[in-house]
Amino acid sequence: MCAKTRVYLLFGGRSGEHEVSLMSARNVLQALDRNKYEVIPVGITKEGRWLQVGDPLRALTEGVTAAGGFPVGLLGDPAYPDPVPLAEAVKPQEHDGPVVFFPVLHGTYGEDGTIQGLLEMANVPYVGCGVLASSVAMDKGVAKALFRQAGLEVGPYRVYLRRDWELRPEAVRADIAEHLPGFPLFVKPANLGSSVGITKVKRPEELDRALAEAARFDRRIIVEQGIDAREIEVAVLGNDDPIASVAGEVLPAAEFYDYQDKYYSGASETRIPADLPDDLMEEFRRQAVVAFKAIDGSGMARVDFFLERGTNRIFINEVNTIPGFTNISMYPKLWEASGIGYSELLDRLIELALARHADKNRNATSV
Repeated sequence: MCAKTRVYLLFGGRSGEHEVSLMSARNVLQALDRNKYEVIPVGITKEGRWLQVGDPLRALTEGVTAAGGFPVGLLGDPAYPDPVPLAEAVKPQEHDGPVVFFPVLHGTYGEDGTIQGLLEMANVPYVGCGVLASSVAMDKGVAKALFRQAGLEVGPYRVYLRRDWELRPEAVRADIAEHLPGFPLFVKPANLGSSVGITKVKRPEELDRALAEAARFDRRIIVEQGIDAREIEVAVLGNDDPIASVAGEVLPAAEFYDYQDKYYSGASETRIPADLPDDLMEEFRRQAVVAFKAIDGSGMARVDFFLERGTNRIFINEVNTIPGFTNISMYPKLWEASGIGYSELLDRLIELALARHADKNRNATSV
């Protein structure tokens, strides 16, 4: 009998989206088939400590520290592909089957290429996008430039350094007034996810507070022109030949699809599939794949668009490389509507991780 695939589920993390990660991890834990996988939850505290916990449900509800467990670390050494108990002698753990890491880490230190870099150093398979795609998608300014180069349309935007806002606020205000003269505006940290630190600015007097709020979370700030549009989302799955789900629509209950509305209130509505003519539905799916390939995506991503009212112009907003896996998250719901259930989706993601790792290991590392 073949050994089960060992899956290290990474959750929590040093991020403003720590609690969302716990919600996503709960669902993934429940859906992974124990007949196929040996699942080992590894919680990461808000301070960055790795704990291999024995009671994952308690860890998810009370926090990883409250659940006990023991501290572990990933060495970044291919000879030690498993997290190593820090209190024990360093030795590889015995396991005959494949090992896969499944990061369910949203936001900074999880979705931005940092954890992916550590996993690459350890030469272990992991679910989702690699270092490049993760870091590019996390940086909204860089991602928009690549989307535009790939032939996708992006809305008007400007990017500023926090230092410039703090030292030369008048110049930043003047630049915004010149290039983004209309309201509303959306002011965001350039490198963050799940609508954290985002403000919808309706009047000029609200701009300073919004810029200061975004500057709390990142050294770069992006200001985007508001568009009167429907919010359309498409899920992408695959490596070199990705496929796109049906498109869904988000109907925000708040001013915009903010953090509270996205993960806690449940007040927003979704329509899956979105009420779109066939040609627009196919165009969204096509553009989602183009965006995924533009950042060299792998495994999974959710691609978010705006459909401008009155014109039906499509603007790409962003790509989320570790989308939510909560019970109200769009990514698994879009695939369910496309014929791939939650457990099957996890199976495919793990298979894609193993395939990508095998392909990468074909690369020569010396002449």
